Amino acid sequence: MDMKVFLTSERIAEMGAKGHWADRVLLEDLEREVRLSPHAPAIVEYRSSENTRVELSYRELAERAEAISRNLARRGIAPGDVVSYVLPNWWQAVALHLACLKIGAVSNPLMPIFRERELRFMLAFAESKLLIIPKTFRNFDYVQMIDGIRAELPGLQGVLVVGGEGENSFDTLLAASDGTEPSRVPSGPNDVIEILYTSGTTGQPKGVMHTSNTLMSALSAFIDRFRLTSDDTVLMASPLAHQTGFAYGMMLAVRLGCPLVLMDVWNAERGAEIIRAEGVTFTMASTPFLADLTAVAEQSPSSMRSLRVFVTAGAPIPSVLVTRARELLGAHIVSAWGMTENGTVTSTLLDDPTARAAETDGRPLRGMEVRVVSRVGRPAQPSEEGRLQARTPSCFVGYLKRPELNEIDREGWFETGDIARLSADGYIRITGRAKDVIIRGGENIPVVEVENLLYKHPDIVDVAIVAMPDPRLGERACAFVVARPGADISLGEVVTFLEEFQLARQYMPERVELMEELPRTASGKIQKVALRAVAKSLVVGLATAE
Repeated sequence: MDMKVFLTSERIAEMGAKGHWADRVLLEDLEREVRLSPHAPAIVEYRSSENTRVELSYRELAERAEAISRNLARRGIAPGDVVSYVLPNWWQAVALHLACLKIGAVSNPLMPIFRERELRFMLAFAESKLLIIPKTFRNFDYVQMIDGIRAELPGLQGVLVVGGEGENSFDTLLAASDGTEPSRVPSGPNDVIEILYTSGTTGQPKGVMHTSNTLMSALSAFIDRFRLTSDDTVLMASPLAHQTGFAYGMMLAVRLGCPLVLMDVWNAERGAEIIRAEGVTFTMASTPFLADLTAVAEQSPSSMRSLRVFVTAGAPIPSVLVTRARELLGAHIVSAWGMTENGTVTSTLLDDPTARAAETDGRPLRGMEVRVVSRVGRPAQPSEEGRLQARTPSCFVGYLKRPELNEIDREGWFETGDIARLSADGYIRITGRAKDVIIRGGENIPVVEVENLLYKHPDIVDVAIVAMPDPRLGERACAFVVARPGADISLGEVVTFLEEFQLARQYMPERVELMEELPRTASGKIQKVALRAVAKSLVVGLATAE
């Protein structure tokens, strides 16, 4: 597939000259660990459905990645081909990415919450050659789901099932060599190695493309900021199909040469047990994870004292939570801001006071730049709201097949879509989003897509979805609806209607407010700012997507 990227020779030379890009591929770190610490733990996987703990050493992980890469090549997967996988936080996802690096293929991890509607588009748009799925996960039959849409994906050459049997089993990728060696060309530092879909305002997800250089530069700055070393142990309960899990879980652990502890289903009590048992020192997750762990620590003080750093992103942290978490967990509680397109760009410092972590989104990491631009295009004054722009060595290399959406100017400034303030001492605070996206527990909700589906309801005349504040998840979706005369639209009816479109449940509204008409500007545009003001006073009537 032809993946057009905005990666110029000038950018490559500039990033190299500044020391931001080291032309390093993650395989080098894997090989180092196999050479120096072959028996050290690489992955410790906790699988909830089977209540099992699986540990792989660095040698075992490397051997599995090698076998998978060889068998992928035998199946005809070539450099630039997209390998998609809808997997929980299981060791197979890590081994698959390392295997793709060995043959120049592109990893396309997809969220396990996705259903037919999302996958039908994403797999076709990426022209995925191979798909790996679980047989079941959280009582959902993925095989049946994919069988139902397979005929609509003519470019998909194969589907392999973790937990499956016969020729379609994932285990066929682990088969021993038959003596023949297929041709394999590993990924270079400027080749696209990852496509992650991110929800936008156009009604369709965008495929964010990254290279080894862009992702590894993000990790380098991150490691410096939080003083991470091979002595750390990383816990990742955020999905590996998010940049948080992919870069700051999977890639980070291999880059450091330390253990990666994986949880496939979040449970705070179990998470606390795992932190204690594995001596976890670092994790990164959205604010609800921190709130949950802090609640557990209240019942069992000192139970997670190995934890040194907890980085939160995706939603503001209440100051009372920062104070309680620092006291009960004994860890540095850090607030961060970033995007799929750039990774982590800003964070508070380890030793910043509580107010910094609760009231700001931090300052730029090494090599990162941010600025706030006023409505008239000039640099904003300190504490003046404006459009947040970022210029980073970790900036992605394009949206798949949609270069017109890249929004990077000639000087390298990326239009983030966020509204922010920048203080005189370099700390930013995100105050809103120009892009119409709701972030529910760290998961972006594609508002326009959901609105477009609701407009198909025969009894809905007008609809607008906005964020409703939530103390645990940060935000939930509230739908303001104008119904046809005589009709009465309930939350249950909205959910039932959206289920017909096989929409992920996390994307569904969790409150419905009926209105006679929606507030509009003189030009007819819905005034969502007015609806957000109403939503701030609301509470969740029914949590349908838990």
